[in-house]
Amino acid sequence: MEAEKKFISVEELKEHSKPQDLWISIRGKVYDVTHWAKEHPGGDIPLLNLAGQDVTDAFIAYHPGTAWKHLDRFFTGYYLKDFKVSEVSKDYRRLAAELAKQGMFEKKNHVALYALTSVAIMFAVVLYGVLCCESVLAHLGSAMLLGFLWIQSAYVGHDSGHYQVMTTPVYNKIAQLIAGNCLTGISIAWWKWTHNAHHIACNSLDYDPDLQHIPVFAVSSRLFNSITSCFYGRKLMFDPIARFLVSYQHWTFYPVMCVARVNLYLQTILLLLSKRQIPDRGLNILGTLVFWTWFPLLVSCLPNWPERVMFVLASFAVTSIQHVQFCLNHFAANVYLGPPTGNDWFEKQTSGTLDIACSSWMDWFHGGLQFQLEHHLFPRLPRCQLRKVSPVVKDLCKKHNLPYRSLSFWEANVWTIRTLRTAALQARDLSNPVPKNLLWEAVNTHG
Repeated sequence: MEAEKKFISVEELKEHSKPQDLWISIRGKVYDVTHWAKEHPGGDIPLLNLAGQDVTDAFIAYHPGTAWKHLDRFFTGYYLKDFKVSEVSKDYRRLAAELAKQGMFEKKNHVALYALTSVAIMFAVVLYGVLCCESVLAHLGSAMLLGFLWIQSAYVGHDSGHYQVMTTPVYNKIAQLIAGNCLTGISIAWWKWTHNAHHIACNSLDYDPDLQHIPVFAVSSRLFNSITSCFYGRKLMFDPIARFLVSYQHWTFYPVMCVARVNLYLQTILLLLSKRQIPDRGLNILGTLVFWTWFPLLVSCLPNWPERVMFVLASFAVTSIQHVQFCLNHFAANVYLGPPTGNDWFEKQTSGTLDIACSSWMDWFHGGLQFQLEHHLFPRLPRCQLRKVSPVVKDLCKKHNLPYRSLSFWEANVWTIRTLRTAALQARDLSNPVPKNLLWEAVNTHG
């Protein structure tokens, strides 16, 4: 029977790595997903980034056991003949299988229900504070509470995007749209587009959109070479204006984080109005319009313009805590240039992530993302299970001599500012060649 199988080599598989000819391998079987890429629920970016490779670990990380039955229709009839599974991957797959056997991917402990309930209560209090109180302090408190509401709502949107937090796919999609588009004004379609690419190409300077913040921030001097973003399909120009802004990035980091939501709103609008193929475009636009109806109306109910400006800035400033956390998880970790590879999934995630150490009673505040490595290794694992698997992941890292970095919130901030300062000082070095193009656009700022 073995002699009747048709085999191709790893090198031959690499030849099928184009959008119009896209093959992948999973557990030694080769699949043609060329035409499926556009229909892929996670978008075509993850498939394009790993095209022509064995993607077993990434497939296991992102898909439940029920997904395996859908692969047969893409089977080419070929098997991979010379691919070797590393010891790290073997251990990772055993751990994933053990977690599945224990039912940990299904045990969500009603976290989404509690979070949505808290969001609803906070929203009611915000409305009361704005509409029924005349005190400036009450309005300021409402703004700050709205910021916390946005943080918790974003965690629900994040969780529902990675795994099904509700009882059915339809209710899950509703939860995504409410928590994302309607309450925060940030499209779940935009989040999926960028976030899946981030997970697959964690900390790749040219493939991970979460590191592509030129002209405002640069985490590595390699970005000074005006590299091309393979995600956005354009060059990230490091011109004199970018050099100036990056030179002071360790000072501007926190102020920029206070208004970072403006960029997210802009990116949402640009994507929804683009020609890209977007799942549920109409629902995403409708949900975003809901936000841009209630939020301006709420602000307009305040008695004067100084209070309105105070309300918006205060709510944005509180939400900056979450934006800062997202940066802490990756800015100070290792970076690399080039596409991700399918046979070092575990290694790439350990290299590109930092955990934030905190007490268990603070898990609600961080939304589970303080266990960033655990989340990256098992993105479908409910946040309530991340603390439980953390010791096992730590032991696995120790076994294979891989980094497991868990810092306090303060230490993570220090590491991040130190990384930004190092790049800033390098940017000030005039010996670095800089393109003479002075033109740049604000829309080049992503993240």
